[in-house]
Amino acid sequence: MPARILTDDEMASRVVIKDILSMPLVPSKNPKIAFMFLTPRSLPFERLWEKFFLGNEGRFSIYVHASREKPEHVSPLFIGRDIQSEKVVWGTISMVDAEKRLLANALQDTDNQRFVLLSDSCIPLHDFDYVYNYLMGTNISFIDCFQDPGPHGNGRYSKHMLPEVEERDFRKGAQWFSVKRQHALLILADSLYYTKFKLYCKPNMDGRHCYADEHYLPTLFHMVDPSGIANWSTTHVDWSEGKWHPKAYRARDVTYELLKNITSIDESYHVTSDEKKVGTWRPCLRNGVKRPCYLFARKFYPEALDNLMHLFSNYTAI
Repeated sequence: MPARILTDDEMASRVVIKDILSMPLVPSKNPKIAFMFLTPRSLPFERLWEKFFLGNEGRFSIYVHASREKPEHVSPLFIGRDIQSEKVVWGTISMVDAEKRLLANALQDTDNQRFVLLSDSCIPLHDFDYVYNYLMGTNISFIDCFQDPGPHGNGRYSKHMLPEVEERDFRKGAQWFSVKRQHALLILADSLYYTKFKLYCKPNMDGRHCYADEHYLPTLFHMVDPSGIANWSTTHVDWSEGKWHPKAYRARDVTYELLKNITSIDESYHVTSDEKKVGTWRPCLRNGVKRPCYLFARKFYPEALDNLMHLFSNYTAI
């Protein structure tokens, strides 16, 4: 089959993306991780995160996008770290816009070399050194990405995305990423694929629901740099209950055993949404070596804070 002639926009997009991916990185004397919190309001686990960050000043940056109300901060580390935020409506492109807003703020600091997106219900699973070495010690980004032929995967694809996005390239994944600087720049530089998802991947479109935050980045990176991403997120979420929302942990659920079990998982799991419910386990390979998959976990209820604070130094030493 002859290759399709590229549109002007595609040609321009490919040139920019290729250049960004082949750019030699300016080495930073003081490489940092940007921790970007996407939250409706105040962060319930600030005290836990403070415990995680303390003693590592100069190796991290914090950015908070609070979409509904101005957060009240209990930790001095978070004071003054709110960025200009806009309203976020679940399942719409406004979620991706908030992610891009966080990246645009974090990229202004040239020392920020890794960018982690976190929610208000996220907790750290390891100590800071472990997380820092895990992310800095590899040249890939952690973007969840898999092919789901079912109704909650390719069933959400719209032919309006043609010719740039074909159904065979449509991918799905959780939004909670950890990306390297090149990929963060690429996300901000892309307008071609972003516009396709803005226009044609939204709730209740053509009688189907498409959620841009679950499909845009997995599809983009599958198309432009598939070997540059690990196809799993470093944030653990438990979907085993088979509901619209993942399992949320209450205070009584938070035990050393639970956290130990999550930190020891070394294979990522994806299941299709069709009748076959095909499940796939893949080893979490980092630089070719099988390693635990997760650095963070969600969803935890605010009431779990005291238990987590109490257990923190024990479970992060695992």
